[in-house]
Amino acid sequence: MVVAEKNKTEGCCNSMSEQISFLKTAKTVFQNEIEALQKLQYSLNDNFNQACELMLNCTGKVVVCGMGKSGHIGNKIASTLASTGTPAFFMHPGEANHGDLGMLAKGDVLIGISNSGETNELTGLLPVVKRLGVPVIAITNNPNSTLAKFSDVALDINVEKEACSLGLAPTTSTTATLVLGDALAIALLEAKGFTADDFALSHPGGSLGRKLLLTVDEIMAVNLELPLVIESATVMQALLEMSDKGLGMTGVIDNDNNLLGIFTDGDLRRALDKHIDIHKSTVQQVMTANSITMIHGKLAVDALNLMQKHKINAMFIVNDEHKPVGAIKMHTLLKAGVV
Repeated sequence: MVVAEKNKTEGCCNSMSEQISFLKTAKTVFQNEIEALQKLQYSLNDNFNQACELMLNCTGKVVVCGMGKSGHIGNKIASTLASTGTPAFFMHPGEANHGDLGMLAKGDVLIGISNSGETNELTGLLPVVKRLGVPVIAITNNPNSTLAKFSDVALDINVEKEACSLGLAPTTSTTATLVLGDALAIALLEAKGFTADDFALSHPGGSLGRKLLLTVDEIMAVNLELPLVIESATVMQALLEMSDKGLGMTGVIDNDNNLLGIFTDGDLRRALDKHIDIHKSTVQQVMTANSITMIHGKLAVDALNLMQKHKINAMFIVNDEHKPVGAIKMHTLLKAGVV
């Protein structure tokens, strides 16, 4: 029993020791990469400006090329550029050596990524790229490499050591390359005056697209779905209309269809507390005047923000003359994926 308990205790200690070691390694990796990024930040020079100018003035596509881990990072950089207003795609250098170089055309800009700057699959393409008259931006850790010398602009990631304890696995260098790619993309985004609406056009799917593109007109209740009663209607009539349309409210209008106010469950409770006869009293006597509304054509996400700000679950959508043209409730926004 003593031996068993001792073994159990030692096993627990070993497990704790391993966890502490894992955390220590993780923190070392973080520190290594943070320091490398800080160094890269302060080492950026006019070459970065020149690279941005080349891409900004590009009349074709930005083609990103890299092998192995550099290729994975390059794929992400191309994707980020494309989604932020700079037409771009990734070209695999191995495939490019066997026909895919036809993707590249005059007017394009090539971004070549190689930590060593001597990746055969990439450097083998450079003479042909030059003959095409395509400018080359190099992202490398070796400013004296073949890639850097062949390029029009060389961006040095300036990484002294990898986070890998063996100094072999691409870790810090790939992180630095990725961040440098993000910096290029965002610098171009700002230079082009790229807006949230522009961003939405390239992200039509998913919740992001719905938040940026969906308008209240596309999801609001309209026509016969609208709960509306005339100002002279009784509270009971308003209650029946509210129950029939299922929006938790009804609008109160005058003879010219102007929205005077709304009648809600809360208004009903307050009316009952005052012992008002719901069969004889008019809805105008108990309605909430000057209710929160939104002009048609606005984004659904703006409707969501307005409703959350005023802590309401539904509201009317009106035209420029303040006549009700629709109604929307929080559940509709949830169902549409705006939230």
